[in-house]
Amino acid sequence: MQVASESDLTSRCDIADVIKDFDDPGGRDVLDVAEGTDDVEHIEDTAPESEADRDASQPPTAASGKLGTSRRGTLYGLAVVVALSILVGWLGLRTAQSHHDEVQRSRLLQVARQTALNLTTIDWHHAEADVHRIMDGATAEFYEDFAARSQPFIDVIKKFQSTSVGTVTEAALETETGDVAQALVAVTVQTSNAGKAEQFPRSWRLRISLQTVDNQMKVSNVEFVP
Repeated sequence: MQVASESDLTSRCDIADVIKDFDDPGGRDVLDVAEGTDDVEHIEDTAPESEADRDASQPPTAASGKLGTSRRGTLYGLAVVVALSILVGWLGLRTAQSHHDEVQRSRLLQVARQTALNLTTIDWHHAEADVHRIMDGATAEFYEDFAARSQPFIDVIKKFQSTSVGTVTEAALETETGDVAQALVAVTVQTSNAGKAEQFPRSWRLRISLQTVDNQMKVSNVEFVP
């Protein structure tokens, strides 16, 4: 029987340790962990890129929100502009109508004043012309009545050599409906006759009815008001 030397025993122990390490599952785990380290690092390296890609693929919610807010603001601004335009147009129409009404009232009062002056201002030197002026501004019932009495009226004025001068003191519209209106006019009349002392002024109030005929305001009736 051959006895193994010390060096042979040492060699066998080393070989056994190597085989043991190779067969030990713990050793494989260490190797597996070591080998898996590269994969972990690779996953960690690629993960941020995947999140970035997902973020890029998602719709820009903040931008969409700003766009929606801007669009609502634009629509609101347009609505305000339209509302203001309508309001300005309405106010313009009201102003124009008010101006038209004021002009119409002024015209009516002017015609009523002038009629009162024509009726109370007559000179016997040109009585025909004064009467003709009154008839030019008359219509309807007043025209027919005054035309029937115009000549006797002229004759009386010339006979007494009468002169009268009227002055309007007040005038106001009583009613106005379309083309028809009534005005109340207060006048003071100074009359003088040949051979007689000058008379004291007399105050009269006339209710003058006006009517539009061929775009002209004319007198349709005259009443003396106490």
